[in-house]
Amino acid sequence: MKKLMTLCFVLMISLVAIDMTAQIKTPAPSPSSTLMQTVGLTDFTLEYSRPSVKGRTIFGDMLAYGEVWRAGANQATKLTVSDDIMVNGQALKAGTYAILMVPGMESFEVMFFTHESTSWSSYTDKVPALKVMAKVTKLPMSIETLLYNFESLRDESAILEMVWEKTAISLDLKVEADSKVMAAIEKTLAGPTGGDYYTAGQYYHTSGKDLNKALEMVRKATNVEKPKFWQVRREALILADLGRYKEAIEVATKSKELAQAANYAEYVKNNEASIKEWMMKMK
Repeated sequence: MKKLMTLCFVLMISLVAIDMTAQIKTPAPSPSSTLMQTVGLTDFTLEYSRPSVKGRTIFGDMLAYGEVWRAGANQATKLTVSDDIMVNGQALKAGTYAILMVPGMESFEVMFFTHESTSWSSYTDKVPALKVMAKVTKLPMSIETLLYNFESLRDESAILEMVWEKTAISLDLKVEADSKVMAAIEKTLAGPTGGDYYTAGQYYHTSGKDLNKALEMVRKATNVEKPKFWQVRREALILADLGRYKEAIEVATKSKELAQAANYAEYVKNNEASIKEWMMKMK
């Protein structure tokens, strides 16, 4: 029995020691980094780990020419773009990609794979969504820690640079900004949409502001060929709050019919209850 108690005590101490060890944090040899940049109206997020030279020869030695590299350390380097872009003149859809590279003396092959895993080796047998070549520039000085950066920022372009040791490569990025700005200008100058009017009218109603103004705004949303049943119900509620019960019942009946056609039972029930309530108030 005594031996059993001693064994349990030793086991308990060992488990505590393991748990304490699991909580100890040490500096990462290749710290992770997140680079965020907006180019024009397009958002870029680059997530990668930053290894350092530490007296080694990197390209052509530690990273052999012609072999696949994860474009960083640890996990696969990840790029997320919010819109469709052009990379070195080739199209890349909006999305999240794992970036792998094949270093060469004069150029790097840069591959973008649809991101599925943080494991870079899981992409080596897959077909990339995009593959481009990036010319190598030799630097006069050595850059100790791998660095990515966005340079030459313009409304519709930028350059994504990778520099490490005495090697630099760059990718020409093109984004679409002008057409988006012009579309936004045209939409704004064309005036508010039915949804805008409804939102404004709903706020005027629920916040207890000018009910007549609320009715005016909501009717600009409902006075269309195919109004939405929830917008028509809002019109009925405003009319009721104005004491115009006969009109409110007519509008609620229309909302009920639209809700029935849309198979939305909750609004059918709510409209029926309101109609009954308002009819009682008219007596």
